[in-house]
Amino acid sequence: MSGALEARKIPSSPNKIKANVQGVIEAPDGVLKITKISCHYMLKIPKGKREAAERALSVFDQACPVSQTLKGAIAFEHTWDIMEY
Repeated sequence: MSGALEARKIPSSPNKIKANVQGVIEAPDGVLKITKISCHYMLKIPKGKREAAERALSVFDQACPVSQTLKGAIAFEHTWDIMEY
């Protein structure tokens, strides 16, 4: 995600991105497996960069190696809160 933000001239460090990630574990066929991952991001961005940040967030998983590797096997949910400074 930080690469997508940096490409739009939105700093991602230090301490500009935090994430809360939770997984759902189920046993649909009697074997435990992760079926869903929910990622909630909290971003601090400069004023006037909200539209660019929202565009980056809406497409970043298309270039995320983890998301692309697990696509079809695990459902992903991405949400975010954006605070401008």
